[in-house]
Amino acid sequence: VKTIGHVKVLMDNAAKRRTTGSTRMNMSSSRSHAICTLMVTVKPSTNTRSGNHQQMQQHCSSGVMRAKLTLVDLAGSERLKQTGVIGIKKKESININKDLFALAKVISALACRDKKERLSKSPVHVPYRDSKLTRLLRDSLGGNCCTVMVACVTSWNKY
Repeated sequence: VKTIGHVKVLMDNAAKRRTTGSTRMNMSSSRSHAICTLMVTVKPSTNTRSGNHQQMQQHCSSGVMRAKLTLVDLAGSERLKQTGVIGIKKKESININKDLFALAKVISALACRDKKERLSKSPVHVPYRDSKLTRLLRDSLGGNCCTVMVACVTSWNKY
């Protein structure tokens, strides 16, 4: 993929294929998580008048900067009694909740890892292998990365 426009086309096509279904709580509830991973390469511009070229040369010996950008849209947690789902949708809800619980355990382990390692002087286990979601997001959660989370939360007034 060479252009932002092509990325948009691919993202739109993926969004059309994403599974949704209606529940008592939501008319178009996401029935799956969506993950888009982009490997971004930034090359210095040929415009040497800007200071950006010199800054990039300072940060990257080759003059090319590479980064991994992972965009994640998580399906929301659902209470089975409130949604009223049965059959396949019930299994989907259970799997969504398992993934979100596993992600919460990983984030919790990472958040208190430094403190526990200083006190016990032994490495803390981070349960990345508890779900497919956390295995896929391992590079984006721990190690040498910057993570930003944007949460869209709404209350459900009916219950």
